[in-house]
Amino acid sequence: MPALRGIRRAFPGHRVVLAQPPGLTELALATGAVDSVFPAEAPGRGVPDLAHWPGPPPDVAIDLHGNGPESRDALAALRPRRLLAHAGPDGPPWRGHANERDRWCAFLHAYGIPADPRDLRLPPPATPSPAPGAVVVHPGAASGSRQWPAERFAAVVRCLRAAGHRVVLTGGPGEDALVRSVAERSGRHGDDVLTGGLPFGQLSALIAEASLVLSGDTGLAHLAVAHGTRSVTLFGPVSPRLWGPPPSPDHLALWKPGPPGDPHGRTPDARLLRIRTGEVAAACLMLLRDVRGRPRTGPEAAHVH
Repeated sequence: MPALRGIRRAFPGHRVVLAQPPGLTELALATGAVDSVFPAEAPGRGVPDLAHWPGPPPDVAIDLHGNGPESRDALAALRPRRLLAHAGPDGPPWRGHANERDRWCAFLHAYGIPADPRDLRLPPPATPSPAPGAVVVHPGAASGSRQWPAERFAAVVRCLRAAGHRVVLTGGPGEDALVRSVAERSGRHGDDVLTGGLPFGQLSALIAEASLVLSGDTGLAHLAVAHGTRSVTLFGPVSPRLWGPPPSPDHLALWKPGPPGDPHGRTPDARLLRIRTGEVAAACLMLLRDVRGRPRTGPEAAHVH
């Protein structure tokens, strides 16, 4: 988002088109940084397919995908007047150990385009939240290596409910069984279990008006940061220094140091499994208690005694 907003400001007279998978269209448009989305599916975790670009050639094409020649070549095939890419002849060096926000803003700075990595906030959603003020717990993740065990999530949910908090469980498409497993283990069903993947507008409103978001290293954690909602995020194979939230007392990233793992692996990462239930519950309760007396950025949360 910070990089896209820098591009928007740098090219006020241009139409900004973002090539990405169509499932992220609503999120992209919510940033206010792009005019439209060009639906481009990416096979596996590869480069989005641009072969069906309708033309004419872009005035400027910017590669925000990676450092390899594949994404650069996909854009070059569109014959833009100007191409900005890490892999280009005048491209800046790839910062392999930088946070994603800092990396892409530095990339644009190298081409004279200012971008602020702190420019992360989304506007308030127009859709009402289905559970205003609730603690949102999202146990799923895109890969097994980033998925904390269901029984541990359930234990934290029981702790939060015992402290007087309403807890809502969410899951994306294909995660219904996982969400129901956590619900059954925590002893709660009904309206507080949101399965099937909420439409983006409802999901965004749910996160924006939550008192806290607990999740693994997945997209919902970034959405919490974008809405200024307090969060506890569990990291395993990849350090939060690379993919985590910006330093803030509102966002706690729990991680056990060690050599990097496979972020796309099938089984829970060893570092993730070293995070204990008590640590997670304590982090959540600390943020919900607002022990520092800081003003809230969302609905008031119940204090825990």
